[in-house]
Amino acid sequence: MKHSLYRIRLREDVERTPAFWRSVRNPYDVHGMVWRIFSDGARKDRDFIYRLEMQESSPVIYAVSTADPVDRDCIWAVEQKDYAPVLRTGQRLGFSLRANSIRAKRDDEGKQKRRDVVTDAIELLKKSGCPPDALPPHAVLVQKEGVSWLTSRAEAAGFAVDAEMVRADGYQRHRFKKPMGKNWISISTIDFTGVLTVTDPERFEQALYAGIGPAKSFGCGLLLIRPV
Repeated sequence: MKHSLYRIRLREDVERTPAFWRSVRNPYDVHGMVWRIFSDGARKDRDFIYRLEMQESSPVIYAVSTADPVDRDCIWAVEQKDYAPVLRTGQRLGFSLRANSIRAKRDDEGKQKRRDVVTDAIELLKKSGCPPDALPPHAVLVQKEGVSWLTSRAEAAGFAVDAEMVRADGYQRHRFKKPMGKNWISISTIDFTGVLTVTDPERFEQALYAGIGPAKSFGCGLLLIRPV
């Protein structure tokens, strides 16, 4: 199946329109906005992954998809190129990833719950008797727990990382509701940058097309690569 890599930018005239900014107040609004670009309304299966960046205060969407985007609202400038990376075992690549780094654990009642790795680490330290003023700096926890999570996912995704060659930062917690929804949705993200080594080209190719980790509908999991 043919995949393409897209860079989708807001048109300059739209960028100055207050009405647009009122329409993208939270990650669910962004999810709907991107879905509208890549869905014809009939398809219900997501066949794209994406990441939203703010560049000079303007949204830029990077996406990998088997479907062509359609600018139904006439607000986007779309750049496209075929995406079929030539991969080999042992190849080193620079990478960037925004991930929803979570762990699934069972609580005292045996119920499975998901917690982001940073919150989980802080709770474990507190339970072990560590006072709040003795906790490691937040940036240290994000780096340590983030890289640990990425390392645990790497083998299945066909690559390996050296912890010394990866930076984990940009930790954010997002909380929002669906339109007309009653329950809050919470996701946390960590931004990873660094260098990886391809260990299984077929698995790695699949990871490039399908993404890594959960919350892909909310802009997580797209692995962007470059030569080094």
